[in-house]
Amino acid sequence: MDAARALFAELGFERATIRAVAKAAEVDPALVMQYFGSKQELFQQAVRVTPISDGELTAEELVEQLLGTLNVKMGELPQSSLAMMRSMLTHPEAAVSAREVLSRQIDRLAEAIPGEDARVRAALMTTIMLGVTVGHQLLELEELRGVPQEEIARLLRPGLRALTGDAED
Repeated sequence: MDAARALFAELGFERATIRAVAKAAEVDPALVMQYFGSKQELFQQAVRVTPISDGELTAEELVEQLLGTLNVKMGELPQSSLAMMRSMLTHPEAAVSAREVLSRQIDRLAEAIPGEDARVRAALMTTIMLGVTVGHQLLELEELRGVPQEEIARLLRPGLRALTGDAED
């Protein structure tokens, strides 16, 4: 699984092969196919992430929990996350997986946001954080890479709070 995550993260779904994964794992390609059945299933298993713990959150706690993930988003991401991000825009099955993961996060966030538009607000919060991650990890934007996480959090906090409905008008 580690070999698959590393290759999917480095090459994306399209360019990573069962043969390359097997070689990196020092096993026969037939064993990989026997265990996973297909490249798609291997990818699904490799990019599966553990959901963040659920629980009742206030709007302020929600924002701080999101901002608390910046150390992960701007640090060394798990290979599964890099693989998902690198592949989600070019491979339909990876896009489906990404939507499922993001949808679960949106569901969790929406539970803590009041109003009929809670899911839209949660989706905006999720895509803002995804954008920060993509900009830092894949695009390697110097404007993001050279700024301390605390500064990024300070700048994002008012916008995220506004999306929870917890900002002063």
